[in-house]
Amino acid sequence: MKVTLRERKKNGKIALYLDYYNKGKRKTEYLSLYLIQNPKTKNERNVNKKTRELAETIWAQRQVEIQQGQYGFNDIEKLKGSFTTYITALAEKKNTSSGNYGNWYSMLKHFKAYRPTDITFQDLDKEFVEGFKDYLDKKAIGRANKPLSQNSKYSYYGKFTAALKQAVADGILKTNPANGISHFKQGEPQREFLTLEELQKAVNTECELPQLKKAFIFSALTGLRWSDIEKMKWSEIQHSKERGYYVRFRQKKTKGAETLPISDQAVELLGERGNEDDLVLPGLHYSAWTNLKLQQWMMNAGISKTITFHCARHTYATLQLTLGTDIYTVSKLLGHKELRTTQIYAKVIDDKKREASNRIKLDL
Repeated sequence: MKVTLRERKKNGKIALYLDYYNKGKRKTEYLSLYLIQNPKTKNERNVNKKTRELAETIWAQRQVEIQQGQYGFNDIEKLKGSFTTYITALAEKKNTSSGNYGNWYSMLKHFKAYRPTDITFQDLDKEFVEGFKDYLDKKAIGRANKPLSQNSKYSYYGKFTAALKQAVADGILKTNPANGISHFKQGEPQREFLTLEELQKAVNTECELPQLKKAFIFSALTGLRWSDIEKMKWSEIQHSKERGYYVRFRQKKTKGAETLPISDQAVELLGERGNEDDLVLPGLHYSAWTNLKLQQWMMNAGISKTITFHCARHTYATLQLTLGTDIYTVSKLLGHKELRTTQIYAKVIDDKKREASNRIKLDL
């Protein structure tokens, strides 16, 4: 196969592309690199020089890859595929996790707002990635018609770059166009949770989706994630005289094998035991609809906080610490790999203690 670096006038600029020729067949790969026509200043000539050098570097890299058998016509066809379709399908694969899918869905919404028309893999370059990051930082609008929070920027950009990494892993992209671009700094996480009084109000209030209510309360009593409760089978809930009830499972998020002690009350909540291979809570599916019904349930219970299913896990962690369980034990119960992840909840408790310390005031 022969590959040649060529130029073509396009939209008032000179586009640089690679021309592949092999056994009578010809393919093109546009590099998303453009020369300024008729450069007049020294700066414009320098820009053209650097652009051409970059194109020649890519051309040389392709030559080596062809010689090593790593690059052919199939790769060119892959690059002409739709990245928009690819990232949409990737987001759909994440719909088994309430929080995770919500972040992917929101990222996708902003991605399509930034680029309403289809974009191919070969059009993905550093300029596009920087443009999307700048859009998230300065133009994107989130809830309540407000700019995105720092954590939302961090999360959405992280999901976008994860899609690019996956495209590299799938052999579609040779290099990640996000390489060398700084990530957003993560803000201080906001962990919404229910107090013990609020959780009791929720227990005493009917929910339109009974299985959703049962799953949420079970999560608040055990700290288990939605993704682990959704796939949990009766065979994973075990009992021994020495240890009482416990769940033996593999965390879907971290892939770590866990043995989690759970209370008698948590088991009683689940009702009559089914067959070993049956799902404990069949019919659980995360969607915007279930999230809406969860919020309506909370409102009917007189709780005005914005509550998602993952808040049940936050509630479990916060109540454990509030009631005196040491942070190391809570970390193990949550299945955290690092103690610093659990320390976020400890800070919440410290803030509550600070508030409490200021409640007693005297006239001195």
